[in-house]
Amino acid sequence: MRIARILLPLSLLVLGCAGSDEPPHEGFGLLHVDEVVALRRDGGATLLDANGTKFRDEHGVIPGAVLLSKHDAYDVATELPPQKNARLVFYCADSH
Repeated sequence: MRIARILLPLSLLVLGCAGSDEPPHEGFGLLHVDEVVALRRDGGATLLDANGTKFRDEHGVIPGAVLLSKHDAYDVATELPPQKNARLVFYCADSH
């Protein structure tokens, strides 16, 4: 399955994206590849790509992911789903 091969390396680099070894903030957590695949299959989450443009050009994107304009300064009103209870899965593999 292609998505599993793409998500596996990304899942291993999630802590690098956060920039530290601190535990996730309250209400946030890490997901296993299988959990992300299940959420996408069930339509239960929006996948958001927080990688930079150069990284995306070199390595591609996960099909169907919403591409954020910047990892640290995107427009919440226009780039995230309008539903306040939407489940969001952010991913990145780039070192910011």
